Amino acid sequence: MLDESLLDSPEGLGEADRRGLLRGAAEAGARVRTAARHAAEAGVKELKPDGRPRAVLIAGPGAAATHTADLLGTLAGPGSPVIRLAPTGVAPAAGALRWELPGWAGSVDLLLIATPDGTEPSLSLLAEQAYRRGCSVVAVAPSGTPLAEAVSGGAHGLLVPMATAPYDQEEPLAASSSGVFWALLTPLLALLDRIGLLTAAPDALDKVADRLDHIAERCGPAIATYSNPAKTLAAELADSLPVVWTEGTSAGPAGRRFAAALAELAGRPAVVAELPEALAAHSALLAGPLAASADPDDFFRDRVEEPPALHARVVLLRDRPIGGLTAAPAARDLALSHDTPISELEPEEGGDLETLAELIAVTDFAAVYLALASGV
Repeated sequence: MLDESLLDSPEGLGEADRRGLLRGAAEAGARVRTAARHAAEAGVKELKPDGRPRAVLIAGPGAAATHTADLLGTLAGPGSPVIRLAPTGVAPAAGALRWELPGWAGSVDLLLIATPDGTEPSLSLLAEQAYRRGCSVVAVAPSGTPLAEAVSGGAHGLLVPMATAPYDQEEPLAASSSGVFWALLTPLLALLDRIGLLTAAPDALDKVADRLDHIAERCGPAIATYSNPAKTLAAELADSLPVVWTEGTSAGPAGRRFAAALAELAGRPAVVAELPEALAAHSALLAGPLAASADPDDFFRDRVEEPPALHARVVLLRDRPIGGLTAAPAARDLALSHDTPISELEPEEGGDLETLAELIAVTDFAAVYLALASGV
């Protein structure tokens, strides 16, 4: 059950935040600036690519690598397919995970390795295998780790040191941490901009950092719930099954990241789909037992010991202004026809990367607040 009083207690939130999640979300803008500087110092701006790679392969552990691949693939479009190399293994531990190159990978392909750990033996072997096959290799990993030594020490590729903070080693890093995500993503955005797969010029990354700082000010723990969009969304999702609908190309990765963060950080299930197909995919869900009108609240329920029935709540994430071709009115009509409440997030105007960063930042904060207020 959600302790809504905790949302308006900055001291209480700080005490409950044993994993440093709020600090990571607040410092996302700083991570972007540091990561962009590391990319420039590593020589990304001086690269002279021969052309676009046939395919971009991404390997790395956890949610951060998954979300990075998802977002880069969306932004790059069909020009060069972005393919995540999913690991195998018996446990999600550095020594147990295994990555393999596809049999077709060769000299016209690019391998990106993104990890906040860097001790995975299989990633070092993957870099060596890619080097032998002629693949270009770029890794983002903490300095001084075995992977960093394997890539830079053996001249097997380009290493961009991950933007870390002194406290990163004090506590286990959550895979969905905002700081980890932006530290891994930013150098790869700069790299793919240099190659010509997407547009992420240095001034665009500066604007992303500024937008993240702006959201940190709006959504910080000292800002009251009534004027804090992240706290408001967290409170609205209490005792609800989030049904996340996205509209617009870049909103898709933001919605999928939000659903993953809710599961990992807050222990909450969520379903996600893109409009307009979400209306058909989730129509039966809204009409079934999870609908708000399906199971009226029991008047005799013990409101202290017994949690309320779980009902769906639609969360609409949009990266385009209202107007033009949109399925948002149909989405609202479908939700309201089933007495299902709806929350909407739409970023302020700006470039594609800025608006995407705002959606990610607000939902990251919301997932953290939901986790802390739920005692997870």
